[in-house]
Amino acid sequence: MNYKRILDIYAASERRSVFLLGPRATGKSTLLRQLFPQTAYYDLLDARVYGSLLRNPHVLAEETSASSLTIIDEIQKLPSLLDEVHRLVSTRQQRFILTGSSARKIKRGAANLLAGRARQLKMFPLVSKEIENFDLITYLNTGGLPQIYGDPEAHLDLRSYVDLYLREEIQAEAMTRNVASFASVLDALALMNGQEINATSIASDTGVQARTILNFIEIMEDTLIAFRLPVFQKTKKRKPTSRNKIYFFDVGVTNALCHRKQITAEGELFGPALEHFLMLEVRSAISYKQADLPMSFWRTSAGFEVDLILGEEIAIEFKSSRDVSDKHLKGMRALKEEKITRRHLVVSQNARPRLTEDGIEILPWADFLNQLWGGDLFR
Repeated sequence: MNYKRILDIYAASERRSVFLLGPRATGKSTLLRQLFPQTAYYDLLDARVYGSLLRNPHVLAEETSASSLTIIDEIQKLPSLLDEVHRLVSTRQQRFILTGSSARKIKRGAANLLAGRARQLKMFPLVSKEIENFDLITYLNTGGLPQIYGDPEAHLDLRSYVDLYLREEIQAEAMTRNVASFASVLDALALMNGQEINATSIASDTGVQARTILNFIEIMEDTLIAFRLPVFQKTKKRKPTSRNKIYFFDVGVTNALCHRKQITAEGELFGPALEHFLMLEVRSAISYKQADLPMSFWRTSAGFEVDLILGEEIAIEFKSSRDVSDKHLKGMRALKEEKITRRHLVVSQNARPRLTEDGIEILPWADFLNQLWGGDLFR
C-alpha cells in the first residue's frame, strides 16, 4: 500500500543537498523513488553498484556530470564516498540526497559536508496522519513500519526485522564479538522502554558492565532505533531526578523485542503502548514541522511526574483512563505550581474534552492528534 508521507523532501532538496536519515524499512527509498522517478539513483545495497563505487569513486562524477540532483541510498555502507560527494557539491554545485540508517558512520565521514552545505532530515515510521482509516489497536500491535502496519502476520515480520536487522547491524556497529551480551542488553532496554535508564540494574541482570551498556545506548541512538528523553531540570520548588528515559523508535519493534502478546484496549499493556505511541507522534511532528521544541520529562524524588514537556511551553501527561480525575492530575498540578509552562494537557481516553477550574486541558487522544498535526498545538 502506498502512503502519502508528510515529510517534504522535494522542497528541502530544491536548493541544497539533503541527508535523509531513518531506521531501515521506514520508507525512505520508496518515497524517493516516488518523488524522483527520473533522478540518477545509486543503491549501495546493490553489490554491483557498491563494488563499482568502492573501486573507483570518480565514476560518480563521470556518470552524474549532467545531473543537478543525484540520490545515493544507504550512504553509510560506503562512507568514503562522501569525500567525492563533498568535492562535487563544492566544485560543481551538484545536489545530492543521501539516505542512511546510521548517523554514526555518516557523522564520521561527512563533517565538512554537513557544515552548511546539506540539510539533515529524519524519517520515522508511519504516523497516524499518514494512515487512512487509522486504527489505534492495530497500530499498538503492529507499529508503523510501512510494510508491516496492519499485516495479519505482523508478529512474524517484526521478529524477522529484529533478528535480521537490529541484532546483526547494531552488533556490527558496536564491533562486539559477544553477541549474547549485546542481545541481552537490547532486550533489557526494550523492557525498560518509557522508563528511566538504570544501567547499574541492567548490568546486574545481564552481567554486562554499566559503561558498556551506556556505550550500547549511544550506538542505538546513532543508528536511530532509540532515543533518550532527558529530565527537565528548571523547576525550583521540587528537585528533579537525574536519570534519562529511553524510548525505541517503533511500537511494533518494541513489542517484538519484549515478546509481547496481543495488546487489547482492556489489557495491562495498553497504557504503556498508548504512551509510547503518543510520544512518537509528538517526536515525529516536531521533526517534520521543524519546530524548535526540545522534548523532556519531569520527575521528582517525591514521585511527581509529567510525561512530556515541550521547550518551556507545553506540559503533557498521557493517561489511558477513560475518566481522568483529580488523582491523575497530581503531577501536572505540582508542575503548574512552578509557573514555567503556559499550557497543560492531559491526553486520555475521555469521550469529550474538558477544562478544569485551574486550567488543565483534558483531551481525548484523537482530539490531541488533530491539534498536533493540524497546527493548533504548535507550528
